[in-house]
Amino acid sequence: MTALLEARGLTKYFGGVLALDHLDLAVARNEIVGLIGPNGSGKTTFFNVITGIYRADAGRAIFDGLDITAASAQAVYRAGISRTFQRSRLSLPLSIFDNIMIGNHKHLNQSLWFNLFRRDDFKREFEAGYAAARELVDVFEPHLADRLFEPVAGLPMIDRRRIEICRALISRPKLLLLDEPSAGMTHDETRALMQDILSVRARNKDLAIIIVEHEMGVIERITDRCVVLNFGRKIAEGPYRAVAEDAEVQQAYLGAT
Repeated sequence: MTALLEARGLTKYFGGVLALDHLDLAVARNEIVGLIGPNGSGKTTFFNVITGIYRADAGRAIFDGLDITAASAQAVYRAGISRTFQRSRLSLPLSIFDNIMIGNHKHLNQSLWFNLFRRDDFKREFEAGYAAARELVDVFEPHLADRLFEPVAGLPMIDRRRIEICRALISRPKLLLLDEPSAGMTHDETRALMQDILSVRARNKDLAIIIVEHEMGVIERITDRCVVLNFGRKIAEGPYRAVAEDAEVQQAYLGAT
């Protein structure tokens, strides 16, 4: 497997707590990897280290041939990694379009001269952004594609989650990190959102996805491979069925005694 992302011995301490314990993890292009484990096992910490929110205490992270171990969050984003968060980070008073375009700032010309005086170029940039946002939203929920200028405050949770994923995708990332995307949704909404994610993956042949999710039916349905963490340490890796039958996984995650 040629890795798009490769973590080598990633280690993170919070005081005396070992949150990531020499973690090795690799992800290939167009692969969906499920990152699972009990609460506090290090899943979100891994996302935060990879995306430059936290600095690793040891180890390295290589993304598409680039060492991003000490890179800032902005540099990681420019390199091609986007993410969502456990809790919604949408700006509720803003429109669907505005929220999505927040995720596209690396492709926008933000100079004062461009925006005030090069109006024809500004209009073309706006139209290109609108077309890209509309195309993305249409993959998730076609009825939202005609409502891009409505505030997201009036949307149900599933549509808010869809907009968050669209915001992460608008920058055309190579790797998408989804941190509990189904949080706060019903089972039917969760199934619908996972089908949306599979549709996105089918349309983006080079896009890799790592998904943190507690709903095991979701993990079984959409992942190619699972990595199981416990106390920051990788305890199992492989297809869902194989890791679900692993004795250490059952003890740590599924509640076996």
